[in-house]
Amino acid sequence: MRIRSGRVQQYSPDAASAKKVYHLCDCLRQTARAPDSHLVVFLDEMGYRRWPKAGRVWMQAAPTEVPVAGCGGTNNAQWRVIGALNTMTGQVCYLDNYVVGRAKVIEMYQKLTQVYPQAETLYVVQDNWSIHKHPDVLEALSELPQIEPVWLPAYAPWLNPIEKLWRWLRQDVLKTHQFGSQGEELRSRVNGFLDRFALGSDTLLRYVGLQGDGLLANACRPLRLYPT
Repeated sequence: MRIRSGRVQQYSPDAASAKKVYHLCDCLRQTARAPDSHLVVFLDEMGYRRWPKAGRVWMQAAPTEVPVAGCGGTNNAQWRVIGALNTMTGQVCYLDNYVVGRAKVIEMYQKLTQVYPQAETLYVVQDNWSIHKHPDVLEALSELPQIEPVWLPAYAPWLNPIEKLWRWLRQDVLKTHQFGSQGEELRSRVNGFLDRFALGSDTLLRYVGLQGDGLLANACRPLRLYPT
């Protein structure tokens, strides 16, 4: 007997969960068949604060003193990011601001049409955050006919691979960082991390589960022939 980490069942209470997962995989398969005209991106938002959080890091063994990640400034200001991950290349597009709401979601849609002008059909996979379905956002979408929102099942973050990019960002940049009193420097470090994927990355695709084995990776494989 030994202590091991248990797993929690991946469960969505959404009654249409199976139907939504099938539709998501079908969008990925369509893109695999016709990558010149179809594209899938996973969209999500995340936030981070100026003051660091504690975490496990490499350091000298005890009794060496544990390093301290300092805090400073007048408040623990938060900054937000909205990003989109290309399922075929690993390219990451993002915007950041103090507030990410309707205006930034609309701006991201517009940016995607500029980055991928060749896409006749641009599937944007996203969760059910109320802002994503706000009337102002839906009205803006009506003017971008190439974009088709793909809604994830409720409470199913494991189906959005960009969540793993945020995890990587938190591990490599945000955990016990040393910029608690330097908000602009921290923002620069975060943006620098995301800029690493501006031209795409197979390493990122493997990390988030879009290459290899698994439900989404299998649907993304461009060499597999699917019946029409």
